[in-house]
Amino acid sequence: MIRLIALNNPRVAQSFIDYMASRDIEILMTPEGEGQFALWLKQVEHQIEAEAELKLFIENPRAQKYQAASWQVADSRTQQFHYHSPSFISQIKAKAGPLTLAIMVICIAVYALLFFGFGQPLFQSLHFPATPDQKWQLWRWVSHAFLHFSVAHIAFNLLWWWQFGGDIEKKLGSGKLLQIFLLSAALSGAAQYWVEGANFGGLSGVVYALMGYLWIIGWRRPDKGLSVPRPLVIFMLVWLVLGFVQPFMAIANSAHLAGLLAGCGLAAIEGQSKAV
Repeated sequence: MIRLIALNNPRVAQSFIDYMASRDIEILMTPEGEGQFALWLKQVEHQIEAEAELKLFIENPRAQKYQAASWQVADSRTQQFHYHSPSFISQIKAKAGPLTLAIMVICIAVYALLFFGFGQPLFQSLHFPATPDQKWQLWRWVSHAFLHFSVAHIAFNLLWWWQFGGDIEKKLGSGKLLQIFLLSAALSGAAQYWVEGANFGGLSGVVYALMGYLWIIGWRRPDKGLSVPRPLVIFMLVWLVLGFVQPFMAIANSAHLAGLLAGCGLAAIEGQSKAV
């Protein structure tokens, strides 16, 4: 299934569901909390048609055709609001493309191996290059991003990777997400190594790059349909600053900062040419 949108009025949303049902396209509605209701497209092959009609619906949800459709299907509806609950995996896949999912699976697999006693050999194989001969082992420039050292560490990073990376991959494709991943993993890793050595790991530098990319590209190229909420940007920036000033937690601050600058810089370069 594909998540289309979240609305705060289930009755209005139901009129869209009814209208699409009159066109033999099934839309499901699920509550998301805080008064929000998500609409899910059940048949992937109708995605283009459903998204086009949804755009028209958002512009004029009170149009006569939607009200007429609600009257038309009212008799066949056994319950006015019947919420379907897509599986957890379906919800994960609805927002994430193949690369987003692949990186998540790799990180989880590596963490599981670390947890079951393979920590030392895995870390020695995947950490950022620390000796002259390791610098030519090219996988090390990005493989350090797969290393996580606690449940909180991997949960935090994968949540934001899924959120930011999924948006980018869905809108701009796997190639763009791969470009950001490779660039930011290498640059954030190099910055952290330069400051503190190779004893680090995690996706957080990449996450900050994704956030920075979305932040700047949403401002410079709104035609791409990507953005990040301002409160979330503020939260991430405050967390970045706190990482530098607090003495208690081991945080890869240099990786975060380098990743953020890499993502912002890439978006700024792309934003120089406005869409025609």
